Amino acid sequence: MDNELQKAKNYAFLLLKYRLRSSKEIRERLKQKKFSAQIIEFAVKDLHKSRLLDDEAFARAWIDYRLRNKTGIKKLRIELAVKGIPEGIVEKQLNAVKDDYNEEKIIKEIIKLKIRKLNSPVDLTAKRRLYSFLLRRGFSPDAVSENIKQL
Repeated sequence: MDNELQKAKNYAFLLLKYRLRSSKEIRERLKQKKFSAQIIEFAVKDLHKSRLLDDEAFARAWIDYRLRNKTGIKKLRIELAVKGIPEGIVEKQLNAVKDDYNEEKIIKEIIKLKIRKLNSPVDLTAKRRLYSFLLRRGFSPDAVSENIKQL
């Protein structure tokens, strides 16, 4: 059992070497490698104890990264939920960045970039595509509509 636990932890170390991961991601990857549920739980607990696995730190890093890539709050919530981050941690981390987050400004930047790439005038089809693109990015429909109207 000790040998299996060490193999599981070594594999988890390898995964964490490339980027932070959530507890759920580590569990899923260890499960894919056919480790037993008991070994997976022991490995995850050990990683938590040694602070190599921390869902709060992961959520904070994920939010910072995705906001630099101009992602909306709605999409961030969904992504973190899929990665198994508890709602309380998500809310706490999103509240921590809300003061620096300006959705209107980000939407305007994206619109400017997209319009520059267009070779034709902004018509109804372009507006629809831009609207859909911004919604898929996780921005609120009201903010998107308001900015699209100003075109």
